[in-house]
Amino acid sequence: MIIRGRGLVSLGTHFLATRSRLLHFDTPLSCLVPRVVSRRRPIPRLFCCSSSSSSSSNITGAASLPLTPPGDMAESRSPPVAKKVEHVMEMFSDVRVDNYYWLRDDSRCNPDMLSYLHEENDYTDYVMSGTKQFENQLFAEIRGRIKEDDISAPLRKGPYYYYKRYLQGKEYVQNCRRLIPDNKAEPSVYDTMLTGPDAPPEHVILDENIKAQEHDYYRIGAFKTSPDHKLVAYAEDTKGDEIYTVTVIDSESLKPVGEQLKGLTCYLEWAGNDALVYITMDEILRPDKVWLHKLGTEQSSDICLYHEKDDMFSLDLHASESHKYIFVASESKTTRFVFSLDVCKPQDGLRVLTPRVDGIDSSVSHRGNHFFIQRRSTEFYNSELVACSVDDTSKTTVLLPHRESVKIQEIQLFRDHLAVFEREQGLQKITVHRLPAEGQPLESLQGGRSVSFVDPVYSVDSTESEFSSNVLRFCYSSLKTPPSVYDYDMDSGTSVVKKIDTVLGGFDASNYVTERKWVTASDGTQIPMSIVYNKKLAKLDGSDPLLLYGYGSYEISVDPYFKASRLSLLDRGFIYVIAHIRGGGEMGRQWYENGKLLKKKNTFTDFIACAEYLIENKYCSKEKLCIEGRSAGGLLMGAVLNMRPDLFKVAVAGVPFVDVLTTMLDPTIPLTTSEWEEWGDPRKEEFYNYMKSYSPVDNVTAQSYPNILITAGLNDPRVMYSEPGKWVAKLRETKTDKNILLFKCEIGAGHFSKSGRFEKLQEDAFIFAFMMKVLDMIPASG
Repeated sequence: MIIRGRGLVSLGTHFLATRSRLLHFDTPLSCLVPRVVSRRRPIPRLFCCSSSSSSSSNITGAASLPLTPPGDMAESRSPPVAKKVEHVMEMFSDVRVDNYYWLRDDSRCNPDMLSYLHEENDYTDYVMSGTKQFENQLFAEIRGRIKEDDISAPLRKGPYYYYKRYLQGKEYVQNCRRLIPDNKAEPSVYDTMLTGPDAPPEHVILDENIKAQEHDYYRIGAFKTSPDHKLVAYAEDTKGDEIYTVTVIDSESLKPVGEQLKGLTCYLEWAGNDALVYITMDEILRPDKVWLHKLGTEQSSDICLYHEKDDMFSLDLHASESHKYIFVASESKTTRFVFSLDVCKPQDGLRVLTPRVDGIDSSVSHRGNHFFIQRRSTEFYNSELVACSVDDTSKTTVLLPHRESVKIQEIQLFRDHLAVFEREQGLQKITVHRLPAEGQPLESLQGGRSVSFVDPVYSVDSTESEFSSNVLRFCYSSLKTPPSVYDYDMDSGTSVVKKIDTVLGGFDASNYVTERKWVTASDGTQIPMSIVYNKKLAKLDGSDPLLLYGYGSYEISVDPYFKASRLSLLDRGFIYVIAHIRGGGEMGRQWYENGKLLKKKNTFTDFIACAEYLIENKYCSKEKLCIEGRSAGGLLMGAVLNMRPDLFKVAVAGVPFVDVLTTMLDPTIPLTTSEWEEWGDPRKEEFYNYMKSYSPVDNVTAQSYPNILITAGLNDPRVMYSEPGKWVAKLRETKTDKNILLFKCEIGAGHFSKSGRFEKLQEDAFIFAFMMKVLDMIPASG
């Protein structure tokens, strides 16, 4: 699932993204065939060069440093010193001086800049060299929990089962399918893919391991099978800049069909068996044009179906569950309107389905002779669900009215059923309704059957299901429950487990306790937290180490999800906590509204209140409190470190959005114009002053800061590497303590760090080793 913005949350390897500085989730293997329903998208970026090397080179203004081993906490080697080049910015009679503005180089080729990044990487390696053995032990431990030769839960689509296979020791997946012998039978929750010598043979359509051999970074952003299953179109990113090349192949012979399509987003859909619809970007990497491509023709002859010229809006697209329509949406942070394309008549072009009305946000699905429209407005802030005739979209019937306490998150349509994914009091739920026969009138829906879940806090993700079946597939996990794929019979209410991700190494879920606690914020608002710990190790007397995670932007919900690598913390006595702070979407639309624009500081004070609660209630102490956030969550880290540096021992800020004011004043930077509705437009004095009052880079002061690890990706199109780079340089210049400050920049990657599954685990091991180094938790043997 992909969500647009500068933000990123470390949840695993789905991508819930926005600067939607983005969510970085570990994608559970069991959920590797996701239902793509997100209405926000990643932003690609062009760069002239990149390097996979992290070797050192001399930098202008940097000290010449001896290569001697570090001490326990105080390093004998001095950290890099970035040169200063005065850059003066003035607005509203306010003068700001940015001595590190020079670090920004859109080409990623400036030798001084690259040398400085390499020097920082070398310094990080130097400081962490004494814990490298322990880091490697952690990595082996984390990797040892993975069943390396495994497959995802096979998904029935037409005459085939589609699935992904991991091989022992390999970083990437094979995209596979297998013929269903009796594919005319109605799908059932009890269906099982045949294997063995008597089963139809497995067919590997795309082996990403082979494709990735020539690249330091490799990611498939879309893998789409044509309606007749004869062709496959896939989108590749080989830099981490989120600019994709699309290739079409024959699904049996694997031979290319036509020429590649280049410079695309990962938004791609089939329009029949011989045409594709895709989206491209403008010069600031805003998805602005949607195209129709006929197979066998040149990309230069493709038809532009729509061009969105308003730079506050971006485009996305998705196919209806019925596969009869493609929906093209243009959206800002507050407004969304939709066009439809009849797949049987793509030459007729787009048809306006929901009009462009400021403040109205709509998403559309299709079934029979009706469109189903999820509609949000200022009045109906948690959304309502209405239906209209395909032939007359002006008249609507309310199926599910707006409810103040229940947010409609998304819907999934079937031939005879409607599954509604909702939120109430911060918890997810699924309600299933049976629909009248196609062609019959639709009326208000009452009651419905709810799917029950057992954990006090948990996470539920929709996945792709067969439209013509009565089987709803979803992925469930909790802080102590590995990702599990369920098929749910919407008629009988029967749930059948199709796959539970295997966790090796003696994992026993009964060893862990999950809790939900409520914290009173400074203005009296109740903030939920999700907590997990090993009941055999956690003492709950204030002496336990604790990692507090936060995000709080873009209406993104950081639900309590399972991450196997986290066990390496829990099994060493750590308590892990997610703070569901305002600015996210956990508690409904108003939760988001109360943590954005001129209320953004609620996000930071909520997080501080959560930290204080954990200390007061003896989950930890200040000397054992670690915090982490990524992307927009990195902004959270920067803000709370400036506000309450005394409260934390360790902070990890991944690809942090920390130069807020300067970035939001520059409309040439990707995402800036579209995010004025998220952060505010600082060209207006009220927003300028408010933004300046919390922007981390602008508020670094001469005070003691905790031990900090900051990461970046050179090719990151959401948060430019220069933002964390400036922050590090200014912290080094200004802070008064001798605590550790490290900057690790991946030279050959983007917003999501490295692309291989084991490479990502190595990053977890590095972060854990850093935290435990600071907490003096590394055994002598390490």
